[in-house]
Amino acid sequence: MRNQVILTPFFLDQLLVDLDEMASPDWIINKPELPEGDILLRLSAIYRPLAELARDAIESGGTPVSIAGDCCTTLGMIAGLQSAGLDPCLIWFDAHGDFNTWETTPSGFMGGMPLAMLVGKGDQTLVEALNIQPLSENLVWLTDGRDLDPKERGLIEAAQIHHLPEVKALAESRLPDTPVYVHIDTDIINPDDAPAMNYPAAGGPSIREMHTIMKHLRRSINIAAVSISTWNPRLDKDGRSRRVCMELLNTLINGYLCHRKKSVL
Repeated sequence: MRNQVILTPFFLDQLLVDLDEMASPDWIINKPELPEGDILLRLSAIYRPLAELARDAIESGGTPVSIAGDCCTTLGMIAGLQSAGLDPCLIWFDAHGDFNTWETTPSGFMGGMPLAMLVGKGDQTLVEALNIQPLSENLVWLTDGRDLDPKERGLIEAAQIHHLPEVKALAESRLPDTPVYVHIDTDIINPDDAPAMNYPAAGGPSIREMHTIMKHLRRSINIAAVSISTWNPRLDKDGRSRRVCMELLNTLINGYLCHRKKSVL
């Protein structure tokens, strides 16, 4: 099955020029003009075309591979998968939980909320705007989530999602025999291996451990879609974090050769 890379060069609603410039000729670029208005309106304008591109890739027999600057773009990916008729389980790799709501967040950072949104918790404005059916909690695996806010931890413990603090535990987990959407926030990688992150968290799996689990997933599950939230290009002075993270993505999808060139402007 061929992979179709879709680059969305934004951090929330802010254009990331450095990320935009890394695109290969055969990637699709999702860079729509954004309307004036609040952040939710602007994010909807980014995620709707992403959903359409993900759906198109699936319907043409491909696997959408999203590269973007933050984790909220997973909303667009899920919308696209669902509109293509898929009801995937979700494996979410992240140093953080992204399971906050406006009631639990100490920072007010929307980028710490998308996983909660996807299972029907917290602000549902984007979920409703994208016609997303909230995911069943028991079809969500969060790993490793080592850096959680106190009230966020309480939400996770009360939920039915599978929280695996150790990445290697995925190799022993029994996943449903259904299509799987794999999302990777690159800050899950130990900062010793990939330091150029906006929100680094001490500890975490080494890049070698991450490659091992990516190989396991590639062999053992039906991957319907993949997304990756990137390093911060401006912090990556020597290019090491980009190289490490893209090699990890490559291990999961066994090469990111794409089948067409298209830009959404």
